[in-house]
Formats: sequence, structure tokens, C-alpha cells
Amino acid sequence: MTEAPPDRRRAGISILSKLLAMLLGVSLLSALVAGIVGYRNGTDSLRAAAIERMIEVRESRAREIEAYMDSLRHTIILDSRGIAAQAIPELHDAFRELDEEPVPASEQAAVRDYYEQTFVPELEGRQGGEADVGALLPTSDAAWHLQASYTAADPDWDVRLATNDAGDGSAWSAANAKYHDFFRETVEQKGYEDILLLDDEGNVVYSAYKGVDLGTNVLTGPHSGGALQDVFEQAERATSVDTMAISDLERYTPSEGRPTLFAASPVGSGGQASGVLVYQVPMDEIDGIMTSGGAWEKTGLGRTGETYLVGPDHLMRSVSRGLLEDPEEYRDQVVANGTPRETADRQVAVTGSVLLQPVESFAVDESLRGRSGTGVSTDYRGHETLGAWMPLDIPGLQWVLVAELDTSEAFEPVRDFTRNLLISVAVLVLLVSLASLLLAQVFVRPVRHLVSGVREVAAGNLDARVAATSRDEFGELAGAFNEMARSLRTKADLLDEQQGEYERLLHTLMPEAVARRYQDGEETIAESHSDVTVVYAEIVGLDDLTRDMSSDEELETVNLLVRGFDEAAERLGVEKVRTLRSGYLASCGLVVPRVDSARRSVEFVREMQRVVAAFDAQHDAALRLRAGLDTGTVTSGLVGRQNVVYDLWGDAVNLAFSLPRANDRPGVFVSAAVHDRLRDQYSFREAGTVESGTGGSSTGPEPVWELEEDSRG
Repeated sequence: MTEAPPDRRRAGISILSKLLAMLLGVSLLSALVAGIVGYRNGTDSLRAAAIERMIEVRESRAREIEAYMDSLRHTIILDSRGIAAQAIPELHDAFRELDEEPVPASEQAAVRDYYEQTFVPELEGRQGGEADVGALLPTSDAAWHLQASYTAADPDWDVRLATNDAGDGSAWSAANAKYHDFFRETVEQKGYEDILLLDDEGNVVYSAYKGVDLGTNVLTGPHSGGALQDVFEQAERATSVDTMAISDLERYTPSEGRPTLFAASPVGSGGQASGVLVYQVPMDEIDGIMTSGGAWEKTGLGRTGETYLVGPDHLMRSVSRGLLEDPEEYRDQVVANGTPRETADRQVAVTGSVLLQPVESFAVDESLRGRSGTGVSTDYRGHETLGAWMPLDIPGLQWVLVAELDTSEAFEPVRDFTRNLLISVAVLVLLVSLASLLLAQVFVRPVRHLVSGVREVAAGNLDARVAATSRDEFGELAGAFNEMARSLRTKADLLDEQQGEYERLLHTLMPEAVARRYQDGEETIAESHSDVTVVYAEIVGLDDLTRDMSSDEELETVNLLVRGFDEAAERLGVEKVRTLRSGYLASCGLVVPRVDSARRSVEFVREMQRVVAAFDAQHDAALRLRAGLDTGTVTSGLVGRQNVVYDLWGDAVNLAFSLPRANDRPGVFVSAAVHDRLRDQYSFREAGTVESGTGGSSTGPEPVWELEEDSRG
């Protein structure tokens, strides 16, 4: 045998190396270009989305606070035209009568004791420091009389609000008894801190809560010179009774130094003002709007976002989220950012940042200049935030609104996207490198004699064969190829049969779309669906019917019923989820969204009742159906890894399971959501309540309605 000639290839770069270098170069360049383009487009889109979210929050809060102020204006103007115009002249005359009566020493002592023992200690505890009792005492005889009869009579504000007549026999008490019910109901319904009536001389001739400002004069009395005097003078100067004057927040001594906002409107008729109606507006309403009642995350502010108001003095006009959620951490943060320690301590002590917390930021400066905008800046806690700011359109107030979210949270999607992109590119480069090496090694080998056979097999001709003409590795490869082709033919035939059976069985266990994803290799499949109607039906009496049956007879009975249910479900567009021995779980609107999912589900249950009735008639049985229906958001997906089961879960499923428990009798029971949708199409009757909620936590009773048997759609 002649020996093979020696390998005389010249030294140099091999084809394998060249092919490998080419593939790696192209793949790396492609990954780099795709990564850069994807990074720029993705990060820009995510940043824009974060900014847009803050703008939406800002605009929403601005509309709410401006609407509240506008509602306040309409309310006070309307009230100033009505009963207030009747009350002020009578209260003024009665006030003058009291001012002409000497003040007994007993009344003076009672009032002084109230100030020294009750009001001043509370005032000092609230605002710190010491208060001069003498400077706070009434300065008119009428004020002494009124505060002795009402203010000092009981330290409980609610008791004073409920008092119509102190029983002193005065004309003022008679007038108070005549008009107080109206103003008390207004205070209780609107939640005002107080309602004051001032005559044209500035005397507080009426107070709903009968505080220490009752009977005082806002121009010359112990509480003059503040916001109440300002709004009184503005209202007095108004040329029309259809006017509201409003003050900025200011600490009001009669309210124990709490920040107070006054709204005032002139009272009178025929163009002649007889006094002023004043509402003492509660901060709780403003704070409730700015904090959304504490539901920051539900309103788009995440874990760190907040909205707050700031006045022209750069002090807050609403409460800080950080102070409410974690006062100690809040104190450390604002102190570290320059807020005086005593100011921070005061905020924690009173659980309020209004008129205490300074806010020096670019956002506030721009808003006070009348400019709206968005951007990244440092807030009053020293945090870098993404903010949206704007001046508010409230006549008489120079307030600005700031919506902020820490950049660590606002741009978290950007960081996640960047990290995922880098990981994806790195994995792609690794996979391409491995694939390039493998492909280069495979394709440079002399396997041309196998190409034709491979192409035939690739074209679907599994009967193709390759002649094994050599005894080396390529000969073995050819033999193996032939064996593979024969094996592929055998296995292909088996696989075709098994695949058909597998797909048929799979489609009976789960919806077609889920089955397709599962076949494509997805292991974790879960989807949330809204506006889905869930049906859970139980066959009552099945245990008694099948108790003496064999297993085969019992299975045949159950299958007969289930086949009827399945046919009805397919006919009405209802998707079967799973079948229990005596229960049937289905949904409508899950796979195919349907606007009439609730109606279809009711019709499906009625068809199920007909199936059961037909079965009873045919087999002389006494089966009945008890079903529950609820509409809401559900989650569907595959549960388990070794034994995969398609299932449905969520509050709507839980409630559908619970509804039949409202009564022991058979019937069709629906939730309030289904009842509200179909009450114009079907007849229902109340059937009790069930406890709703998940995870063992009840959220309260859920009303249950029963579909009447003679109901018609």
C-alpha cells in the first residue's frame, strides 16, 4: 500500500482561525451597534416616561387643590347671601346689649381661670414658650359675658359646638339658639375648624366653637393684626358681596397656635354689607389632597414620591410624607440638609411641617417666578429627586406645587434596563463565540460527500442514503448517517402519532394559546386578565346518587354531565378551566375578551341547569346546581413543574367559590359586580353576604344576589 504523502501545507493562519475571527468580528460589531442603539432609545424612553408620570401627578394634584378652593369660594358666597345676612344684625344688636352690662366678678374669675388652667397651658404645649395671660384676656364687656357663659363653661370643644343656649337669658343666647343649628351642621358636614360672623365694626359676634376669639375685635382686640384682620378688611373693602377674600396660612392663637387659613365674604343685601362671614379652613382637607389620603403608591408616587405646597416665604403649606411615615429618619435628613434642630424637633412633636419646614430648591424658585417645569434637583431632605413643579392658580394665594420622586426610584427602570442590556450583550457575545468556534470547526472539514444526503434529509426525504466508501472516520460517519436516516424515519412516524395525541390531550387541559407557549418551551406562564367573569358550579346531590355505584358507573355519570357542560360552554363562548368531581370551574373573557362576559356566564349557568334537569328526568335523579359568579381581575397560568396543571386564581375566583356558601339551597348566586351589570337584564333577589378577601384576611362582607328562576335576559 502506498503511504499518504506528508502534509505540505504552508505555515500561516488557518481557515479555521480566519472563519472564527470573521464570525466573532461580525457578531461583536453587530452586538455593539445594537446595544448602543437600544441603550439610547430605551433609556430616553424610560426617562421620558418617568417625567411624564410626574407631570401627570402634578397636574392631578393641582386640579384637586384648585377645585377645592373654587368649591370653597362658591360655598361661602352662597352662605353669605342666606342665613348669615339675617343672623349678623340680630347678633350685633344682642352683642351691643351685652356690652352695656357690667361684668360680675364671678364671670371674670371664671374666664381668667379658664385661660390660666386650660387654654394657656395647651397653647404653650402646642407652640412652645410662655404666653402672657393678660395679653389674651377679653377687652370688652360683651366678650367677658360671652366667654364666661360659653367658652369657660366647658373646655370640651364638641360640647360647646353642641350648645345652643347657655341659659343666661340674654338676647345673644336667643339669637344663637335661632341660628346656631345651621352653622353647626355646616361645620360638621364640611369639616371646618370654625365659622365666625363679624359685624361691620370687626367684632366677632358669633363663633360656632365659642373659642377665645368669641366677642373679641379683630381690629383692636387681643388677636388683632393677623390673617383674620386681613381677610376682614379685604371683605369690607369689596365692592360686591360675590367676593371671597382668602388668607395665607398663619398661626392663629385662638386655635392654640395651629396653622390656619381664613376665607371671608361680605354679608349683606342690596349692596350694603352688614358684616363678614369667615370660614376657618382645616388643614386636614389640604393635606388629604396632597397626600391622597396616604395612598402615595396607588397614585403614582411609588415608595419615595410626594407632592407638597410651598408659600412665598419658602415654608411648607402641606405636610411632608417623610414626616408621616418615619419621623425620626425625617428629622435626621432635614437637619443634615440645614434645617435647625429645634425646628425639626418641633415638626416631630406636632407631626406637622406646615409653616415650619423651609424648602430652598430650584423647583420652588422657578415656581415662585411663575414658571412650570420638570427636572432633577435636590429637595429639602438633601435627596436628588426628579420633580415637576408649577404655580397654583388660586386668587389671593401665592402657592406653588411640587411633585417629586427620588431619582433612585424614578430612574430605577433605566438602571434595570441598562443592566439587563449589558448582561444580554455579554451572553450574546459568549454564545456567538461558542457557536462561531463550533461552526468553524464543522464547516472546514471535508464533508462534501455528505452534503447531498444531508440536503435530501433536510428536504424531508428520510429514505435518503449515503454510500460508505471509506473505512475511516468519514466512513463511520456515513454509516452513522444512514443509520440515523433509518432511525429518523421510524421515529418520525412515531412522533407524528404521538404529537397528534399529545396536542389533542394538551388542548383538553389548557387553552390553545397557553398550550402553544408551553410547547414553545416556556416554563413560567402566568397572565393577568381584567373584566373576566368566573363561574364555579357545584352539583348538589351527586354524592347521594353515586354512593352505591361502581367506579366505572360513577365516572360515566360524571362524564355525561361534564360533556353537557362542555358543549354548552363551547356554544356560549365560555372557557372551561378545570373539572372537579362535583364541581366545574369556567371563565368568560379570559382567552377571548368579551364585553358581555357576565351575560354569557349567566346564560351558561342556566344551560348547566337545563343539562342537570335533563339528566334528572332521564335517570330519575334529584340533582341540583349551585353556582357562583363574579367579575373582576384574575390570573391564569401553569402551576407545577413535573405535573403541570393549568389553573385560574385571584379575588374573583375566590369570591366565585365563596358565593354559593351564602345559602344552603341550590341556585345561581352572583356578586355585586355581576348584579350591577345585569340588573337591567335579569331579576335578582338579595341572598345574604359572604366574607371577601384573600390570604385569610377579610376585607368585609360582600353582598350576594340570587338569580330568580323566572328571570329573562
